[in-house]
Amino acid sequence: MRRSLIGRTWPNAIAVVLFVFFIFPVYWMISTSFKQDNDIISRTPVFLPLDATFEHFDKAVHAPNFWTYVTNSLVVTVGAVLGSLVIATLASFAIARMRFRGRKSFVLVVMAAQMAPWEVMIIAAYLLVRDNDMLNSLVPLTALYLMMVLPFTIWTLRGFIAAVPKELEESAMVDGCTRTQAFLKVIFPLLAPGLMSTSLFGFITAWNEFPLVNILNKKEEFQTLPLWLSSFQTNFGTDWGATMAASTMFAIPILILFIFLQRKAVGGLTDGAVKG
Repeated sequence: MRRSLIGRTWPNAIAVVLFVFFIFPVYWMISTSFKQDNDIISRTPVFLPLDATFEHFDKAVHAPNFWTYVTNSLVVTVGAVLGSLVIATLASFAIARMRFRGRKSFVLVVMAAQMAPWEVMIIAAYLLVRDNDMLNSLVPLTALYLMMVLPFTIWTLRGFIAAVPKELEESAMVDGCTRTQAFLKVIFPLLAPGLMSTSLFGFITAWNEFPLVNILNKKEEFQTLPLWLSSFQTNFGTDWGATMAASTMFAIPILILFIFLQRKAVGGLTDGAVKG
């Protein structure tokens, strides 16, 4: 009985330790955003800001071009996610349902693109955009973000489509549907968990991206929120209060999206990875 109790206790204890380890930086970021400047630079850590202030949030929101950064981030992120979903849905259907020459090679290319670090394409991307006179534009940035999330989206949706029995599609075609109608009416509704999980992954990837936009878009009117976070560093030091407040605001859209898609997104990542 005692051994059984110990056996159940130590995994829970490890889980609690890991939870505290990973959640503490988030707590420190949020709490620091409400602290007075004296508490932030104090040698004695202040874990609970009793004299809370919203001054840092006000400073972050009223930073130059804040709403321009917000708009640009939403445009490139949503554009990349929607574009990748459309292309990946068609590509994954072809991989899962059709037999064509070069199919296995295409799957290997998708896997290689997923495993390769996207940083390797920064120099090539810059030269390509520069030579086509498209620097300081949201269009190439959106296209590059789409390329970053596309391999994962294709691979995950392929697993979902492969898991749908072919008989369902064939029955719809026997009843008079074309192949396109069978896909839209039978397969596509069953892809909801996969679409949500890949959308979440794509949104996080594009929303957080910093190096590409920093290299391609030097003009402030074409920059995104990650560069806004770096604007609180000056020659006189870092405004940690404003930086933490900005970081907290920056994480809110991702947190809201994750809460909204949590159940289906987690299941979607698991099912899409193992099926097919």
